[in-house]
Amino acid sequence: MQKIVVKIGTNVLSRPDGLLDITAISQIADQVADVKRQGAEVVLVSSGAVGAGRSLATLPEDAGRVVQRQVLAAVGQVKLMSIYADLFGRYGLLCAQVLATKEDFRDRRHYLNMQNCFAALLRDNIIPIVNENDVISVSELMFTDNDELAGLVAALTGAQSLIILSNVDGVFDGPPGHPDSRVIAEVLPGERMQQGFIDPARSSFGRGGMMTKFRFAQKAARVGITTWIANGKRPNVLSDILGGKSVGTCFRAKPAVTNLKRWIAYDHTARKGAIVVNSGAENALRNSVSSLLPVGVVRIEGNFDKGDLVNITSEKGGILGFGKVQIGAEAARKIAGQKGKKPLVHYDYLYLEI
Repeated sequence: MQKIVVKIGTNVLSRPDGLLDITAISQIADQVADVKRQGAEVVLVSSGAVGAGRSLATLPEDAGRVVQRQVLAAVGQVKLMSIYADLFGRYGLLCAQVLATKEDFRDRRHYLNMQNCFAALLRDNIIPIVNENDVISVSELMFTDNDELAGLVAALTGAQSLIILSNVDGVFDGPPGHPDSRVIAEVLPGERMQQGFIDPARSSFGRGGMMTKFRFAQKAARVGITTWIANGKRPNVLSDILGGKSVGTCFRAKPAVTNLKRWIAYDHTARKGAIVVNSGAENALRNSVSSLLPVGVVRIEGNFDKGDLVNITSEKGGILGFGKVQIGAEAARKIAGQKGKKPLVHYDYLYLEI
């Protein structure tokens, strides 16, 4: 059975004044119900809580931005879920609220607990509707935006497809708004794209922009999830994408990786150090299926214990990947550069971004 994660951006769900666009939400719900009728499992990652709160609460002018966001999200999330419940209820479908922070993805046991929860909801034909828990998400607990959350959810649930809906038609091959610029229809696995034309500006009411969408779409494709960036205001956008029409920008997936490697790929917060490798080791990692051996290690940075996640970097400082180490930092320092030693990171616990 096909499993799809659909991320709905703030600017898809909002009117120009920042309040919710009920018509747009209804159109998305209609399409999701149709996709489910065809037999697919669907998870929604939906923004819109703060916008919903704006229509309900008037806050004092001296309230700080963080407090405003927390209050509006707390009030608005109730309304947002009520709207979704009513819309899906017309099709006899139940939906469930799932609120998350980065903390929820940090340790493997908690990650698996969340995975089991999603599996149970989907098994019972319930639509999980996921949003960042803006009431408690501050500073280091915050996702970059819901694009990052959508990638995490797609990886966690084992989705084959991720559809990121925004108010733009996709990634363009020239400056946005230029009459000669065209939407790039497809990005192939391993293809390196020029990011110079990607507009770094954030959306009107959300925290993200095309730069983050591009980055997280590429990451999802690397772990085996075919990903689209498309215009959520386009009629029948979901049906057209899943029907094989050329809509938006499609990031074709590499061969799928294991669930463990997906967790390693996305768990930025738990990494406690770095293994710096030379050019020979970098080439071996790029071009062959191999574990990370001590012989190619230049130095060990930071402190970590056996079983921790670490960054794997080049001598120039670029991130090559991430892995779960088989020994601690002090033991690794003693064998760095030596031949004939066991791997520092076994291939089964190694995720590469190159």
